[in-house]
Amino acid sequence: MSNNRLTGIFTPNLVPLDGQGEIHEGELRRYVDWLIERGVHGLYPNGSTGEFTRFTVEERRRIIEIVADQTAGRVPILAGAAEANVKETIRACEYYHSLGVRAVAIVAPFYYKLSPASVYAYFAEIGRHTPIDVTLYNIPLFASPIDVPTVQRLAENFPKIVAIKDSSGDIPHMIRMIKAVRGTRPDFSFLTGWDAALMPLLLIGCDGGTNATSGVVPEITRRLYDLTMAGKLDEARTVQYDLVTLFDTMLYQAEFPEGFRAAVELRGFHMGTGRQPLSPGQKADLSTLSHSLQCLLSAHGFTDEPLTGCGFGKKSVETADISKIVQTVLAELKRRV
Repeated sequence: MSNNRLTGIFTPNLVPLDGQGEIHEGELRRYVDWLIERGVHGLYPNGSTGEFTRFTVEERRRIIEIVADQTAGRVPILAGAAEANVKETIRACEYYHSLGVRAVAIVAPFYYKLSPASVYAYFAEIGRHTPIDVTLYNIPLFASPIDVPTVQRLAENFPKIVAIKDSSGDIPHMIRMIKAVRGTRPDFSFLTGWDAALMPLLLIGCDGGTNATSGVVPEITRRLYDLTMAGKLDEARTVQYDLVTLFDTMLYQAEFPEGFRAAVELRGFHMGTGRQPLSPGQKADLSTLSHSLQCLLSAHGFTDEPLTGCGFGKKSVETADISKIVQTVLAELKRRV
């Protein structure tokens, strides 16, 4: 069993792309440094927010190579290692272990809808052969769900399976998992991937989270974690309310994870155009979303307010500014096309 439990905020970092749509290594390295400097406890490349299915096997390996090299042991890395079949997933576990990664996260088999027995058999095969600690990744929206009895059996039978990351946002489900597992595996970690309920999930026993907002506003996500763990609940509640507004805006006003890519761009990184093609209407929606996000971020002092201002009831824009605003918007739209 591991005596080095996974705790704190692990950032599911996005991957900047260059003008040719390839991994922008320099920008990714700069992004890694920026996240660590702002206090995240760990990094989580090749997750859903990192669009792991939109990269090749070689690219996924290269992403981990870059992140591990740039991190240089400053924070632990939880690397997404899910491939399309168990043999390739175990190979990924072996390779990431050779890079010094702390642990891997593996989503339940996707595409095919599997029974709990099949989900157990899949992770049992990994548990028997992995050289590196494994975090189960439960995301019912995209993959076969991992139910409580399955988590309990895997935790009891395989010491290398050391944690679960749950992105269902289901608080009673998390309570049932913790109750079922913690008694026999006190070293087992519970992480939440649902930012909108980070505070209550920490309060019921979670050890931390893999939270997409921490890739955009690591300062806020880390502060929420610290306040909650310190028992400063009134302050923590205020931060959670702010965080859920930002989370909902990024999650629901654009195709996931385009809203998060747009927000990271506003923090000063050149993210490039994502690999999922967008329709003209979606590009226009993304431009509108960028304005909303800039207003939210400016309210916390993370970026300047848009030239057009934020909200209603403010003075109208001077005529002399209109040309500048139009030029800025057109340039942004042209860049995103």
